[in-house]
Amino acid sequence: MATQTAGAVVRVSGAVGAPDGEVVAAATAAATDITVLPVGPTGLDALSPLVTATVDGTTRFYEACSPAAARAVVEAAEAGDLASTDADAVVEHDPETDSFSPPEDGPLTVGRRRVTADCGWVAPADASVLEGGAVAAAELEPRAVLSDVEDLGLRGRGRGDGATDVAVAPTWRAVRAGDGDPVVVVNGNEADPAADGDQLLLESAPLAVLDGALAVRHVVGATDVVVYLNEAQTVARERVEDAVAALAAADVDPEASVSVVAGPDQYTAGEPTMALEAMEGNDRLEARRRPPGPEEYGLYGRPTAVHTPRTLAQVRAAVRHPDWFDPDAADPGTRLVTIARGDGALATVELRTDGSLGDGLAALGAREFKMATVGGRFGGLTRDLDVPPGASALRAARLGTNGAVELFGDDRCAVALAGRQARFAREENCGRCVPCREGSKQLTDMLRAVYDGSYEPGRLTELTRVLRESSVCEFGRDAARPVETAIDAFESEFAAHADGRCPSGECDR
Repeated sequence: MATQTAGAVVRVSGAVGAPDGEVVAAATAAATDITVLPVGPTGLDALSPLVTATVDGTTRFYEACSPAAARAVVEAAEAGDLASTDADAVVEHDPETDSFSPPEDGPLTVGRRRVTADCGWVAPADASVLEGGAVAAAELEPRAVLSDVEDLGLRGRGRGDGATDVAVAPTWRAVRAGDGDPVVVVNGNEADPAADGDQLLLESAPLAVLDGALAVRHVVGATDVVVYLNEAQTVARERVEDAVAALAAADVDPEASVSVVAGPDQYTAGEPTMALEAMEGNDRLEARRRPPGPEEYGLYGRPTAVHTPRTLAQVRAAVRHPDWFDPDAADPGTRLVTIARGDGALATVELRTDGSLGDGLAALGAREFKMATVGGRFGGLTRDLDVPPGASALRAARLGTNGAVELFGDDRCAVALAGRQARFAREENCGRCVPCREGSKQLTDMLRAVYDGSYEPGRLTELTRVLRESSVCEFGRDAARPVETAIDAFESEFAAHADGRCPSGECDR
């Protein structure tokens, strides 16, 4: 794959899951002296194919570029006449910059570019990004890295992490002290269509993720790193396999054994212990009872550190740039959040954990909404996004932390939305524990009964409490959230349905 040269560079960035080969081909065919660099997505799918042309510290941005327009940009770059092109934005920056420099305004300015600094700028398999990386520091001083990450209080990110929303350092210590040969698992199997953060990193910055994983390898004393992906996400798998090959070719951490495996495209397969079951080849995936957790008895019984790409990107940042993290913050670092509009438009942005979820709306040009779900498939319903993206604040607001915000307008019904999520829980649960298996059936039936005039908020609330407090894994515990929060924020709509009326009109269509 091409790498950046000292001369002019034209980068082509596609959408998550959909790289634009036609634009790359058109740009490459027109190039003689300049470098055409296919890069990963930026997270702003509405701008793709995004073409950027960089010459001597000036980058010009061309949004939603056609093959013909990309060819014209390359021809202008070849002629030294980019100033005559109709760029959507122009940015002046350090000519030696190795990370994405966004324009002063527009959707690309939303949030920060820290763990996403390589996204849309560096070729996914360019191993030069590992120079002076986290793996090098951990190889020299693994205990120092453990101590530093512990002092920062870095927490796991994403529902598939073995340390979701809690400090990762205790998990690492438990794996180090475990009985057996430790292993590190990169859990990139995210089947929630509203949460694109992990897929963005795997497609755009897989070496940054592997850098964090190899650092954890040294900290816990493991040899093996297993990258577990969703079998439906073929682009991510290709990019990760190319990145693993680049690691080997560059002789980075030669004693490490890095393998890539794919698991089923189903929501439950991303839960940490069901991910281990899938990697072990079990046809029926069921959540494992805890304790012991994966850190004691994980993949094939080995002590296992299970982390999502989002967590490992933060690990890399914590090792390389500890000044980015405030150890006094409730949730140090940043969080990747995918904003989804009702028309299917998606944007993944990197937000300060002490900022506001509402800050991310500008990435889609969204302002007005009736309600939003925060936290993905089993996110909480809310009328207000003036909530910090950090785990502590989201949990205090009874919202989910899986990095997804879905917006719904006045034509959408809170009762119908809660009902769909309850039905999903009924149909997709693994069946291991009674509270989730039977509770999701009862929850679906009780919500159906609302349409027949039977609305019993006390019984509904008690059932969701049992689900939340008694289920074996996060699936059942989180499945209660949409109904709980829908009742709190939209109880008048439940009462209206019991009276035979849907205020939004969705249920009448």
